[in-house]
Amino acid sequence: MVTDAIRLLLFPALMAFAASSDLFTMTISNRLSIALVAVFFLLAAVTGMPLNDIGMHLAASALVLVVSFGFFTQGWIGGGDAKLAAATALWFGFDHLLDYLIYASLFGGALTLLLLQFRKLPLPGVMARQPWIQRLHDEAGGVPYGIALAAAALAIYPKTGWMAAIGA
Repeated sequence: MVTDAIRLLLFPALMAFAASSDLFTMTISNRLSIALVAVFFLLAAVTGMPLNDIGMHLAASALVLVVSFGFFTQGWIGGGDAKLAAATALWFGFDHLLDYLIYASLFGGALTLLLLQFRKLPLPGVMARQPWIQRLHDEAGGVPYGIALAAAALAIYPKTGWMAAIGA
């Protein structure tokens, strides 16, 4: 019962926190990525996931970390985004990795286009006094890609074995 509650609530809650953190601060805490990794291993142990499966999930995560770190070195994404993508890939393994990456790309593209349009509009006075909105509105600012990564994760998660195990 507790395991089912963790499967049902914790991953989505951590993803929602990642999205909101990136929106308001343009940062994703290392603690969040560490929490995702720790909870994965806890659930893998509690549910009796075979070592071979754990290894494949680790391989998927390592692949995403290498590629996303390359993106980070080019300045295309932030370091928190790279770590969040790798931690999320650990949960999905290769079974759902392609779907996750496609969704993240589509959501990220839509987010970027919306943000570019938002930056063309003048800010009303109330909004102009909010530091997080000023950051989003700044044309030299980045894109809080953690929002797209989290949205993609939440779109894919119901299709995974984690949710199928509880009959969802």
